[in-house]
Amino acid sequence: MIPARFAPILFGFFLSGLMSALVSGVSTLRAVGLADGVGALWLGNWLSSWAFAFPAVLIVAPIARRLVARLTTPPAQRGRSAG
Repeated sequence: MIPARFAPILFGFFLSGLMSALVSGVSTLRAVGLADGVGALWLGNWLSSWAFAFPAVLIVAPIARRLVARLTTPPAQRGRSAG
């Protein structure tokens, strides 16, 4: 098993891989349609996109977490009365 301290990196790895696969797939299909060789073209586009997406997610995710924390209220503590 992978130590828990690597969880944010592993999360970024999977998130960037899945998102870049989806976005490059949609972009490739819109550009060339269902032509011959579209799978190989998409795979090349996806791998190059992932090379940029993975480091970008590692940099952007902490910024996004801070923005979300500023825009949301923390959950109410359990056991406290509401009045």
